[in-house]
Amino acid sequence: MRQWQAVHPGLDTGPMEIIGRINRCAALLQQAEDAPLRRAGLSRPEFDLLGALRRTGHELTPGELARETFSSGAAVTKRLRQLTERGLVERRGDSRDRRVVHLRLTEAGRELVDGILPAQLTYETAVLSGLDGPEQGELAALLGELLGQLEGRLGALRS
Repeated sequence: MRQWQAVHPGLDTGPMEIIGRINRCAALLQQAEDAPLRRAGLSRPEFDLLGALRRTGHELTPGELARETFSSGAAVTKRLRQLTERGLVERRGDSRDRRVVHLRLTEAGRELVDGILPAQLTYETAVLSGLDGPEQGELAALLGELLGQLEGRLGALRS
């Protein structure tokens, strides 16, 4: 920020400071690669798909999974193929529309998610251990507020 201020002293670089820090945090978290997930042979996006199927408690279509996980349809298709091959997810065709596929966890998928979730939460707790409880709550609230605003406005900003 100091370098930008030296080049453009009249510009307010505050927004860049926030977005830059969010992006840097995301990059560092991705580099850490979620140790418990890695030990289970899963990527974070794969775990997100499995988690969405587990926490909703019912079958989802690939499109619903894409919306639930903020992923592209192509990325969901690729990950589902891998998870299906591993026996963690199964597909069921729709009885009324053969173009529609419903997805659900297999017993092995449910056991994997339920088994890894406590270790993943312990790992994430350790990652955030530098912030005390109230700070974590405040950060979660602020990020939630920002996320809600972005979800509502980002489409309009891209146009």
